[in-house]
Amino acid sequence: MKRFYSICSILLALTVFMQAQNNDQRVPRMSRGGERSRQQQAETNSGLPELSVRAQIMNEQLTRDIENARWMRVMIRELDLTKEQNAPLYYPVQEINGMKNLYSTLFQLVSEGKINAYEYSGDYESFEDENILPFKEMLDKFSIYYEEVPAGGGRPARYVINASDIPDVKSLYVKEAWYFDQNNSIYDVQTLAICPIAFVLSDIGEQRQAMFWVKYEDIRPYIKNNYIMTSNVNNAKTFTVDDYFRRRMFDGDIVKTENLMNLSLMEYCPTPDSLFAERQRIENQLKSFNDSLWIQADTTVVLSKKEARKLKKSSKRGSSKEAGVSSDDKKTSVKEKAPKQQQTKTEKSAKSAPARSIRR
Repeated sequence: MKRFYSICSILLALTVFMQAQNNDQRVPRMSRGGERSRQQQAETNSGLPELSVRAQIMNEQLTRDIENARWMRVMIRELDLTKEQNAPLYYPVQEINGMKNLYSTLFQLVSEGKINAYEYSGDYESFEDENILPFKEMLDKFSIYYEEVPAGGGRPARYVINASDIPDVKSLYVKEAWYFDQNNSIYDVQTLAICPIAFVLSDIGEQRQAMFWVKYEDIRPYIKNNYIMTSNVNNAKTFTVDDYFRRRMFDGDIVKTENLMNLSLMEYCPTPDSLFAERQRIENQLKSFNDSLWIQADTTVVLSKKEARKLKKSSKRGSSKEAGVSSDDKKTSVKEKAPKQQQTKTEKSAKSAPARSIRR
């Protein structure tokens, strides 16, 4: 009997243990895998993935250090997104089939806290932590209507914004640096930051407002896989937004260059003609500096080579003429016969002419 009771107790303990394991499997647990799955689900909902360690390392490798450049020219260009050449950054205006324009991507990155927005001061662009513009302050500054949804667990609140309340951005400020790296003998241009310009309707009319600066290094990992259509004829999406900036496929006018007095072009070029001439002068300076870095081919040497080729061709033709002696002899014989024929014609004309009568 004792053995029977011991066997029954062992079986009962085993059944209780199995039931406990089944209950543990059914109850959800907050583990690292669960958090990861939640993050992946949030990424699929937002459409903007979190940066992995590999993506961060690749972004650091692509970032060039231009602080040690021996020559550098920093300037700001304004891109009119309504132009056909800049249209890939503006269209579609609203999200269609997962396609977003550049400003929609920037706005979403700032709203989710994935990148920092820096305050636009109008004087000098500072990307220090003290100039970081919080998302809520940015919404209040530009009168963007939102609904604040509190989140529990010490997490930050969420802001629900309708797409119609987001201001229309028709222009961009692009800060870039033309530099010469003496160590690597590279003359190149690097995009430093981007600032969207909102067009807001007011009682006075449509007003332009520069919103915030974002560093290009921060947004590059998110836009390097964002493929866009760059042509009306070829609808294949063969270029990314990063390619669009690195290849300088946009068209922008210079509005400011870094100078000692911190003046924009409009401040010392009051007329449109003077402004256009100043822009052309700066563009020519960039081109002439690039041309002065490299040794150009000597024009006299190029001309002598062309003349040598012409002489070779003429000598070949002369040798071919000398080889064809029979053809030349025929031509000379024809030329020699020509004066004889003229003599016979004159003799016949003289014989056939009527004699003048001498009778009175």
